[in-house]
Amino acid sequence: MEHNINHFVLVHGACHGAWCWYKVNPILERAGHRVTTLDLAACGINLKNLADVHTLSEYSEPLIEFLESLPKEEKVILVGHSMGGMNIAFAAEKFPEKIFAAVFVSAAMPDTSHQPSYVMEKLSGERPLDAFMDCKITSEEGEKLSSTIFIGPKYLASKVYQLSPIEDLALAKMLTRVGPLPGNDWSNIGNKFSEERYGSVARFYIVCKDDKVISEKSQRWMIQNYGVREVIEIQGSDHMPMFSAPQDLCSALLHVAASLVRMPS
Repeated sequence: MEHNINHFVLVHGACHGAWCWYKVNPILERAGHRVTTLDLAACGINLKNLADVHTLSEYSEPLIEFLESLPKEEKVILVGHSMGGMNIAFAAEKFPEKIFAAVFVSAAMPDTSHQPSYVMEKLSGERPLDAFMDCKITSEEGEKLSSTIFIGPKYLASKVYQLSPIEDLALAKMLTRVGPLPGNDWSNIGNKFSEERYGSVARFYIVCKDDKVISEKSQRWMIQNYGVREVIEIQGSDHMPMFSAPQDLCSALLHVAASLVRMPS
């Protein structure tokens, strides 16, 4: 069987960093593929000051710079987890010609009919503030609206990593950082995403059925709101399938890569 080498670009979610893909990276590489993990602005070991991150464009800067650096003919499979779905959608709008597919892993998936912040507002509106337990959310009015979130250890343990190994929960407690919180202020990136650019990129959605952060119901709503080429389910995964079900997540990503070979151009 002919083996096609794909280049996966893995984009983390809120308050996390490239470190969260440490189990997925070697599995994909052992399967013969290239893998790039990166830290978004003010995340992981990225040195940008969080106070300077006000927009989706600024937050996505490391991803955009990476895609700009690719050779002209190279195309990648973009994988976005959780809030990282917003970043890969933004990248797909800017560089559709460089992206084979956008894979949303229990992620926010915007459409082309509403402002980019619409989906995030719908998701956040479903939960009262007390549902965030010991998370710390700040919002300051000024020249620019600046909103941030820090995921508290109790919320991490009971809602985010409840099915993940305790070692990975411990790692998250050490490495998560305060991150930008999207909302109305992220609408200022400009017009809606376009059907001609973002909409032209093949979209796949990986549903995590035991997710307590973005419920299966919410994931299904986003899929219904803006259709995808294929839906893949992972059973027994919390919000962090890269920790709770890394083999299943990699199998899903390899399935996406294989399906792209069969896809009409």
